[in-house]
Amino acid sequence: MKNKIVHIGIRALPILVLVLILVGISVKVNRPGEGAVATDASRMVYAPAKVTAVIKDNAAKDYDNAEGRRVGDQELEIRILSGNHKDEIMQVTNYMSALFNVDVDQGDRIIVRIMTDENGSYYASVFNYDRGIVLGGFLLVFFILLAALGGKKGVGALAGLLLTLAGIWFILIPCLIRGIPAIPVTIAVSAVAAAAGLILLNGYTVKTLCAICGCVGGVLVAGITATVVGTLSPMNGFNMSEAENLILYGADQGLKVSGLLVCGVLISALGAVMDVALGIASSVWEIKEQNPAASALSLFRSGMQIGKDAMGTMANTLILAFTGSSLNILILVQTYNIPFLQLINTDYIALEVVQSVAGSVGILLTVPLVAFISARLMVRGGKQRV
Repeated sequence: MKNKIVHIGIRALPILVLVLILVGISVKVNRPGEGAVATDASRMVYAPAKVTAVIKDNAAKDYDNAEGRRVGDQELEIRILSGNHKDEIMQVTNYMSALFNVDVDQGDRIIVRIMTDENGSYYASVFNYDRGIVLGGFLLVFFILLAALGGKKGVGALAGLLLTLAGIWFILIPCLIRGIPAIPVTIAVSAVAAAAGLILLNGYTVKTLCAICGCVGGVLVAGITATVVGTLSPMNGFNMSEAENLILYGADQGLKVSGLLVCGVLISALGAVMDVALGIASSVWEIKEQNPAASALSLFRSGMQIGKDAMGTMANTLILAFTGSSLNILILVQTYNIPFLQLINTDYIALEVVQSVAGSVGILLTVPLVAFISARLMVRGGKQRV
């Protein structure tokens, strides 16, 4: 038992060291620079509140412009649930339109924004519903299902997912804001996230090594494809709908907008490429286990055959994901009856095409890359553990 614990500790040591390194980098890049000034958004105070009474309700259903949603205003009495104003009772006016529509009853929870004037007086305004409990419960159900159905691998997948999200939020985005070259830092974070995620999921194995190599290669292919097409188009981060705000509020901190298009392609393709890479590496390993005498050529052919089944579904997954995120825009295109020539040359549609197709190209070329690496490494007779 003692030896088993020591073995687990030794195996977990590289991951622990990696986490400590990432934490150190995160602390460094998130440290405020000299003379940093707090933004207006960071100075705003938000707090959860409970509606204790609906004093007046002047809202009515609007079937002409709001599809039956109640439009008008409410006078509410609320109790602040946390923060410096905890347990204070306030009165707020809740204005409801077709788009901004926080329709509440007594007992509902909302989020309010508390604003303080220069003379020290303060007041609250309705910001939105308090969705924290529902979203937290939804995530908890997902985590429980992943751990219960996936067992150790489910827990490993969850740990890898959390590590990847932490790397993006605490390292990649702060680095981009501070003007560190976008594409190299995104490739580095993607490679580390892929390696850590696959190791946590599958351990230190030959097939994990094959999947990591193929995954990094597939993501690089997606990035190169997006760069080439973006250069020929020409198209870059300045074509994105958020570019104006990024220039206004990020340029003074060093943010470079031009490389963000490729960064988005790299991140969006990472998950699908990891899925394909590990699937093929695992399949080739199982074939080798069942037939130890299999040659590298036969393993490569088997990997390619398996990969062909994954190519179409994964490419469809990526393209349909981008299509789903753009559904409202596509509906507007049909509504306005925009000519195809105008449509295909608009920045938004062109960006979506480049992102989805570049990611799919990365998936397609991941298949032969992983099949080749797996066939070569597994035939050389390495043990399952490396």
